[in-house]
Amino acid sequence: MTWTVRIAGKAKKQAERLPTKIHKALFLLLSEVRMLGPVRSNWHHYGKLKGMDGMHHCHLNKGKPRYVAVWKESGEGVQLVEVVYAGTHEKAPY
Repeated sequence: MTWTVRIAGKAKKQAERLPTKIHKALFLLLSEVRMLGPVRSNWHHYGKLKGMDGMHHCHLNKGKPRYVAVWKESGEGVQLVEVVYAGTHEKAPY
């Protein structure tokens, strides 16, 4: 069973500005989410965001600057995940 992954407009623009290595990591993450679902505990510093229902995040690299991805799973019984942020850790929406 696969998940539908959608990238929000703002996150799409952010992803386009990522360094090549980080951009590739983001799309590897998205392909895993599509195939295996939104819980990606095999990624560095993966976690559900406390107090933010259905929100997940993980680090896309281990160096500095640190890049993160934030995504939200649909709670409506539909297997839908929307990426809402892709960028540096300092500007992440949590």
